Amino acid sequence: MNELENLFFQYTGHKPNQITEFAASGSKRKYFRLENEHEVLIGVKGTSVEENKAFITMAQHFVNKSLPVPRVLAQSDDGQYYLQEDLGNTTLFDFIAQGRKTGVFSVEEKKMLRKTLQLLPSFQVKGAEGFDFSVCYPHPDFNERTILWDLNYFKYCFLKATGLDFQENKLEDDFQHFTKVLMSVPANTFMYRDFQTRNVMIKEEQPYFIDFQGGRRGPLHYDIASFLWQAKANFSDELRMELLDDYIDALKKLQPVNQEEFHHNLKHFVLFRILQVLGAYGFRGYFEKKPHFLQSIPYALANLKVILKSDLKGYPYLIDVLQRMCDLKDFQDLLVQKPLVVKVISFSYKKGIPNDDSGNGGGFVFDCRAVNNPGKYERYAQLTGLDQPVIDFLEQDGEILTLLEQAYAMVDASVKRYKERKFIHLMVCFGCTGGRHRSVYAAQKMAERIRQLFDVEVQLVHREQNIETVFSV
Repeated sequence: MNELENLFFQYTGHKPNQITEFAASGSKRKYFRLENEHEVLIGVKGTSVEENKAFITMAQHFVNKSLPVPRVLAQSDDGQYYLQEDLGNTTLFDFIAQGRKTGVFSVEEKKMLRKTLQLLPSFQVKGAEGFDFSVCYPHPDFNERTILWDLNYFKYCFLKATGLDFQENKLEDDFQHFTKVLMSVPANTFMYRDFQTRNVMIKEEQPYFIDFQGGRRGPLHYDIASFLWQAKANFSDELRMELLDDYIDALKKLQPVNQEEFHHNLKHFVLFRILQVLGAYGFRGYFEKKPHFLQSIPYALANLKVILKSDLKGYPYLIDVLQRMCDLKDFQDLLVQKPLVVKVISFSYKKGIPNDDSGNGGGFVFDCRAVNNPGKYERYAQLTGLDQPVIDFLEQDGEILTLLEQAYAMVDASVKRYKERKFIHLMVCFGCTGGRHRSVYAAQKMAERIRQLFDVEVQLVHREQNIETVFSV
């Protein structure tokens, strides 16, 4: 942290008086907001100097092209840390939360989606002009090797986990054919690679693009497939086509477009992107035991069932395997209405209140900081609220029990009402200073109580310990 504080002082001439770490995401990169009365900046600690260099070089290139990205303001001599412009707290994913939840997008939500897709071609076409792709990390190009890596990622991390019987040699043959189809598409533009609503910030009613460090030279179709078929975006087919038309109209201003050919190629990239996403969900969910990734599987499968109805030629065995996979009973059960899921989270206020990915905007947040803190005693400092000495301290002190009794009454009433109204998600958070003792104890007790009293799925997340547990119905 000292490195980011020093960078902040060197750039602004003042020390930050508040530093807030952002909640962890899928990346190992760490983000912080550093601020004082004069300035608010974002500090980044990257795990790869090469990846940092790629982002910084791309950001400067895009700024020179007058494209809306955060400006990089300072970087450390060793390349591990840098400061960038703060674009606020609102992602496009958050901006369209109500539409994602209901499937009905407001005029304002649609307007922002259109603005975003009308900007994308400028990044892809103008962004590629004069850019040295050799700086891209880990690869400068979308190529045969990276395609096969992603297809095998799907095979090993998702398909095999389903238990479906298939002939691996025939599937590998079709992976080769599928790769040839994808590689036949022109790829001389900038490919964002992870273009989705979480990587677009909204500031002063304008979209800004972030987290493009994985970009490389590649086909246009990959990014539009990533965005429009994002698993949890919940876009209808009609809205997808409207947004795709907006994108193509903007692209036509920059280069000629054969729309029939574009649509033909796009469906192959949609399938590829869905398989890639399922591989990631399988690895994060089945192997790393992170339940919120498993929650996204039904959305991706719904998209997969739709694209399999297209006329996809060139790899028939792969299509057959995917159709049989979608018909598995376990997945059919996932695609029906799910019962209520109660997500209980412990967290540190220093790292921010947890985001609610369900689109409901949040739920209960109970502040445990007024409770006597065992963490101030050296003998408890390295323990957590899951350890018996800390449990004994809190229960003998009694303050946490009073807080929990009040929390139980409110949450019990909501769980009953949510079940009656057939809601599918409730979020209950407990926060304390470090997210280690009081909040962990309280969240654990709440989750165990709900599991005992109600016929619902409980997802327990001790965020700062990176512990996730699912109590199924």
